[in-house]
Order: sequence, then structure tokens, then C-alpha cells
Amino acid sequence: MPVQSAGSVRSAASARPVPPQDPTETTSTGELRAGLVAAEDLLLFVNAAITATGQREFRSDAAEQQLSLAFLHEYVQVNHRSLYAAALALDINDHNAALIVERLLRTAREATAEQKRTEGRLIAARLALLPPQRVYRLFRALRTAGVNNRRTRAVQRDWLAARPDLGLDAVKYRRWLKSAVRHSHPPARVLDSGALSAGRAGELGDFLFRPGIRTRYGHPLLDAYRRAHYEQQAVYELPFTVAEGFAARHRVPRERFLERIAPRMTRLEKLRTTEATGGRTGERELSELPLTRLALYALSLPRAERAARRTVLTAALRSAARRSAGAGAGSWGRVSAVLDDSYSSYGSGVKRRRPLAVALAAHFLLEALAATYRPHWTSGLTDPLMAHPVGPTPLGTRILDALEDSPDRLVIVSDGWDNAPPGLAGEVLRLWRTALDPGRATAVVHVNPVYDAAGYDVRRLAPSVPTVGIRDAEDLPALVEVGQFTEGRTGPAELRAYLDRRTERFLRRYERHLPDEGRGRGGGRNGSGSGYDGGKAGRV
Repeated sequence: MPVQSAGSVRSAASARPVPPQDPTETTSTGELRAGLVAAEDLLLFVNAAITATGQREFRSDAAEQQLSLAFLHEYVQVNHRSLYAAALALDINDHNAALIVERLLRTAREATAEQKRTEGRLIAARLALLPPQRVYRLFRALRTAGVNNRRTRAVQRDWLAARPDLGLDAVKYRRWLKSAVRHSHPPARVLDSGALSAGRAGELGDFLFRPGIRTRYGHPLLDAYRRAHYEQQAVYELPFTVAEGFAARHRVPRERFLERIAPRMTRLEKLRTTEATGGRTGERELSELPLTRLALYALSLPRAERAARRTVLTAALRSAARRSAGAGAGSWGRVSAVLDDSYSSYGSGVKRRRPLAVALAAHFLLEALAATYRPHWTSGLTDPLMAHPVGPTPLGTRILDALEDSPDRLVIVSDGWDNAPPGLAGEVLRLWRTALDPGRATAVVHVNPVYDAAGYDVRRLAPSVPTVGIRDAEDLPALVEVGQFTEGRTGPAELRAYLDRRTERFLRRYERHLPDEGRGRGGGRNGSGSGYDGGKAGRV
């Protein structure tokens, strides 16, 4: 990929002609063409925002991924601001959601009053869903960039006011919370709200900015943090990640520490600790994991251990798949899948085996969604639990095998690098669609978990087959719905209507949990609002 400076990227993005903001309101040929461009750009951006995280992939390093992603963000934000903000309502990953919020707040002057109102509601709803550590990182990035406009301060103030326990945040994210408070200057009532209202006024401010001035705190976590400096028992009253440091300072044996802190550990902390210590995760813990996370865990085990725990792992994967399928279980008719377990499905050192995990999770999810199901792994694998990244990618051959099943639906899960022989998959799909199945009796969709930095999109197999990016296999049913827009059989008006429906549903789900006061602020001048603590914002 050619190296470009940030300035050249900005110039390229800014030089693009600006199409109308709302293509559905246009009627002339030129305006309709602009609407098609906007729809195409949005789909390209959504694919990137679902799959790309700026980390190294199998065929591109982190710098290439970040440069390519930065260009897309700049381009869509400059040319299609309303669509750019609306992407917050879609199933994009947290990395890109934070980037969108940061860019919208940095460029508040470029938005109209109506855009600011809508953006404020979307930002408040999305921040409530992000993990708190990612929101604090976003606030720190805004402070570093010197973004301190009234809108930014209001967004930070409302998010802090909605936190269920700022005392917990002060202990877990002490440095980041200090930075956010210094940047946004929230009123004292915000810092003394929630669980802190039971203690004496000003406790949080003293804890953050004047440590040691109080001999005790009314908030139990703040006081436990104070006592943990000299009292071992207080260590076990703290969150696990904070307690680890104190345990090391008190030279507590690791085994004893893990045994006593276990009741305070979150689900993922227990899983990571068990993996790090070489322990075995229990059946109960496995049953609580989401499908793709569970597939990643299964693939991280040596194949001998997978074989030994086959019954438990398979039952947990099928149970997670049934939960993800929900009411759609068994409704997809005859389904065949081509699943990529070639060598490139290893991913990279920082995204180890993620493409393969998505394929494994998709296998179990499709099994749950289908009435009858037949998988075709590129390696010829017949035991999915033993999946391992190995060999070339004979996608074309496997697609031929799958089409012989005469399925109602064919799902291809692959990074799109067909190399045995190169291009056969695209040619097979082209001939199938144009000569053998022009009536589209078989619905074909390609889901791709890898962002192609050089192509600014996920890699496609054939123009006649819809390709969508995928992060977690659980999103597959929703992404299949999006896939119809990439096939070229629907226009920008349908896409915009779909986007409006998703945005409305997303905002309604968030705002129905708001108190009357917060709902009023959400539609107010600053366009931000306090919100409930969304599922991912709490402990996991």
C-alpha cells in the first residue's frame, strides 16, 4: 500500500465533490447518481467499521490498517456527515464508534443545528453502550487534542452523571477520571451523585486531587483503597485489577490471592486468569460466554484437550448458538456453508485465530438457524472442534461442493483470498448467478471478518454476490439483511429507509430508560443527555 501523509489524506477527502446530504429527497438524474454514491460509500464504510480495529492483520501491518481507516473516516465525515453519524446506530465495533464520536465532537462547527441535535442523541446512546475504559480513553484523546467546546463538556458531564458509581471508577480508572474532570469541570452535584451521595460532600474530589487529606471515606471502595496501602484484608474489598497491585506490594502468594479475590472477579477476569494459570474453565463459566468469545476460547486449547472435553465444549457452543439464533432457530431452510480454515485464518499475533473463530462460531450458529445444514471447510475438515489454520484456500472447489447440495441459502465465511487456484471462486459464482441460477433460487452471501487495508473494504469474491464485513458471528442474521444492499438490487432510498429504521430503534431503546430530566437534555441545545448504564458499560 503506498504511504500517504495525513495532509494528503485530508486533501484527498476534502477534494471529493460534496453530494446532497439526503439523497432520498432528490429527483434529478445527477442527484440520483449522488445518492447512489452516498449509499455505496456508506456500505463501504460500514464494512470497514465492523471489521477494522487498526491492528495488524495477516496481510497488512498496523500502520497500513490505521492509515486506511483514517482515510475512510475523514472521507465519509467530510462528504456524508449525517450518514457518518448514523453509523453509530449500526453494529460497528467499539474502536470505530469511539473514532466517530471523537470526529463529530472535533468538527462540531461544521454541523447544522438539526445535525447537532441528532448527533447529540446518537453520541449519548452510543457512549452508554461503550465499555467505560474506552470512553475514558476517548475523553483523554479529546483533551490531548485541545477539544473543549461547550458541546464536548456537556457530553462528558452527562456521561459522568449517568455513571452508576463514580467511586468505583475513581478506584479502577483513577488517572483517566482525573483527566476527564479536569477537562470538563463538572458541577459538584455530579461528583457527589449516585453511591457517593451517601458519604460526605467533596469526597471524590479529595480522593482524586488531594489524596491523604482525609483520615477515612464514607464510600466503601474509596476507604478500602486508602486502607489497602497498609492493611492486607482491605485488598480483598477492591476490584480485581486494582487489588492485584496491592497484593504484589504486600507479597501475597498468587494462589492465595486468587482464591480470596475470586468473589470480586468478573466473568472475563475469571476466564483470563484461568487461561493464564493453565487451569480449566468450568462448565458454568463456559455457558455464560457469548458465541464468538467461546469459539476463541475453544481454539486456544491444545487439540488433545479439545478432544478430551469434546462433550462440554460442543454443548456450550450449541447452547450459545441457540441463544444467538433466538426466535430465528430452524427458519433458514436448507443451508450450506463454506468455511475458511486456511493458513491465513490464523489472523495475526494481536488478533490470534479471530477469522477462524468467526468461522467456527458461524458454523454452530448456522446449524441452529437451518432446518438442514451442511458445512464445507476449505481444508476438508469434518470435525469442526478440531479446526486449525492450515493449507491454501480452495474456495472455488468448496463452493462447487456446496452448490451441489441445492441449498436455499449459501453462506461463505472467508477473508476472500481465493488462491487454489486464484479466481476460481469468483468465476464459479459468476457463472452460477448468470447462467445456472438467474432467478436467484439460492441466496448467496459472503461474510468477511478481515478488513483489506489496500482496498479500503473487505475483499469481495464476485460483483454478483453480496459481501459484508463481520466482527462477531452473532451479528450474522442482521448482516445478511444488510447484504441485500450490496447486491445492487435495491436503491439508495431503500438503504436510507433501512438506516432510519435502525437509528430510530437504537435511540428508542436507549431513551426509554432515561429519566424525564435526561430526556429533556438529550433533545436540548447541547444535544447530549444522561443515560442508563447500558449492558456493556457495566461489569462483564
